[in-house]
Amino acid sequence: MDLSLSPEDRAWQARARAFAEAELFPQEVELELSGRLPRETKDRLRRAVVAHGLNGINHAREVGGQGCTQLQQTVIGEELGKATGALWAVVWHPAVALRHGSAAQIRDYLVPSCAGERRACVAVTEPEAGSDARRVRTRADRRGDRWVINGEKWFVTTGDEADYIIVHANAEGDPARPTLFLVDKATPGVRVRREPKFTHTYVFGHPEFVFEDVEVGDDKVLGGVGRGLELTKDWFVEARLQIAANCLGAAIRGFEAAEDWATRRVQFDRPIRDFQAVEFMLADMAVEIMAAKSTVYRVAAEIDRGLDRKTAHAWASVVKLQASEMAGRVLDKAVQIFGGRGYMRENPVERLNRDVRVDRIWEGTSEIQRVIIGGQIRKRGTAVFTGWEQGGR
Repeated sequence: MDLSLSPEDRAWQARARAFAEAELFPQEVELELSGRLPRETKDRLRRAVVAHGLNGINHAREVGGQGCTQLQQTVIGEELGKATGALWAVVWHPAVALRHGSAAQIRDYLVPSCAGERRACVAVTEPEAGSDARRVRTRADRRGDRWVINGEKWFVTTGDEADYIIVHANAEGDPARPTLFLVDKATPGVRVRREPKFTHTYVFGHPEFVFEDVEVGDDKVLGGVGRGLELTKDWFVEARLQIAANCLGAAIRGFEAAEDWATRRVQFDRPIRDFQAVEFMLADMAVEIMAAKSTVYRVAAEIDRGLDRKTAHAWASVVKLQASEMAGRVLDKAVQIFGGRGYMRENPVERLNRDVRVDRIWEGTSEIQRVIIGGQIRKRGTAVFTGWEQGGR
């Protein structure tokens, strides 16, 4: 089997690395200290994304994207994930559900989103509905030729930057008919309740939205009534693969920084890497990263080869679970190797250590990933994970 990256794959990797080092790393300290970036900086970064050809990497060229394979998206995400403050988020990935839009929706939402002229956020989670989507209470009721949406959504990542929201709501309040609606943020009845602060520093916000008698037409139904959960699952697969790639990048940057520090830091007349306690930590970090990277790259390559939808969903849970927990362990060791310096916010290792904690929670907690994986074992047997051919065949 060929495990090498193609010249085109490596070119995307180099492009993403150059962008991260030139455009993202220089913003890290200002973002950390101030908690936000000036509007002019965000606008400049948006233009830089387009200039570097990183806009819409997850969509086809026909709609203004870059047409990247899943493996290419992975190597890009890995390089961008090395930036702290989730600065990787300035490189937008228009929601995969938009591919299922009507011709008008693709024209009005997907194409300008790929170009960076519009930006979406996805609203699923609610005060009483997180891992259990059946508890979603946001509803869309039919009134004449309109849909009227009422409800509340939490943790709407990038909701402060977006100009439209993909809202997961139950048609007529029926949990068996979850539906996605395209809601322009300026629509009457849409308001932000608050924007809470979190452990990590994030380049964009995660506001809570309230929808009060928000009216939209049939032209705002995305993918058809009742298909919301199906399309949301597809979005979860893509998001989980992206998180896994970002976690790889964060872990690698932390590992490289820790190894460099352990080589330069002298105590008791010796570099601290000469002490077995430190060298063993570095060895464990290397093993964890290599194992995770092998899995993440393999799953991405299998998706490019036509992996079936159900197996892709199961394997996305594997890579998200493994990579997010790996990154937490690796970066915890990196902080330990740096000692007191590893606890200073000016140190990228400290920031990365906080950044990756959320990766075990959002887009499905580690526990939910285990539920998905366990359910697949129950339904399909162990070979879906232990076999080598696609789907364990």
